[in-house]
Amino acid sequence: MSNRILITDIAWPDIEIEKEVLAAVDGEPVIAGSGSPEEIIALAPQADAILTCWKDVPAEALDIAPNCRIVSRYGIGLDNIPVDRATELGMLVTNVPDFCLEEVSDHVMALLLATARQLLPLARTPERSDWSRDTPRPIPRVRGQTLGLIGYGNIAGALVPKALGFGLRVIAYTPRLSSQDVPAGVEVAEDLGALLEASDYVTIHCPLTDETAHMINAEALEQMKPSALLINTSRGGVIDEGALIRALEEGQIAGAALDVTDPEPPAADNPLLNMENVIVTPHAAFYSVAATADLARKAAENVVTVLKGEVPRTLINTKVLEQDNCRLEKG
Repeated sequence: MSNRILITDIAWPDIEIEKEVLAAVDGEPVIAGSGSPEEIIALAPQADAILTCWKDVPAEALDIAPNCRIVSRYGIGLDNIPVDRATELGMLVTNVPDFCLEEVSDHVMALLLATARQLLPLARTPERSDWSRDTPRPIPRVRGQTLGLIGYGNIAGALVPKALGFGLRVIAYTPRLSSQDVPAGVEVAEDLGALLEASDYVTIHCPLTDETAHMINAEALEQMKPSALLINTSRGGVIDEGALIRALEEGQIAGAALDVTDPEPPAADNPLLNMENVIVTPHAAFYSVAATADLARKAAENVVTVLKGEVPRTLINTKVLEQDNCRLEKG
């Protein structure tokens, strides 16, 4: 009997890689159409496993999926999966923590350099045919400036050597971070406020949780330098967008470069889309052909591992293994 694998959504053209991997457990992919909560709930009762990219997996869907053993995330963050509820039900939850480390860290550096060097205002267009070097604000020398990392996980770690290579001073902050947790050349900030006050560029690398939601609010933005630039490739909800818009309009900070917004996609009338000191990219920092192929394979391999009765290497809710209702059927 085949195993039914509910795929809520994908960000690539097809699922040929997943099909190849899932064949090891006679996996039958079932791709949701819209990936709406209602559709996921309707398809969940027949699922032996769930693969999800960006769509929210409703807790109600897990409640009515008695055969589902694993929810496997295509990616790193878990804010679209009710992990606590999955654990209560005995389901395993996995992610791909080494996904797109090079791509996102490259994207951060690209956004940093584009904003610092003001490439968009300088780029030639039919309206800018006069060969002008005028820019909205003075262009700084990047070498010697300070890059502040909010959150220090795998992506921030991949960013560090690239930033150091450009001569940036790098400081980092996350709760309980110590100097033993970072490589040589990285300083640990005493607290978030100290990082914000010292940084010329602030880049966000923390997950979206109850604690980090709107962490960058009006008070935090007031602590930044008027010349500072804010970069976010993490989750849009970490920033209070209303406060950011006001800070940009009032000149509290110099600019922003955002690969994520809240919500996504942003409304067409969102002021951030029309500010000359803001770059918005469409949640694309993760993307490369190699990265998405790796992601599809590793997320599907997590499903196969569990359906074979084995413990996946990237299990998030490890305490589920100690529960009497754990759905891992030991092979």
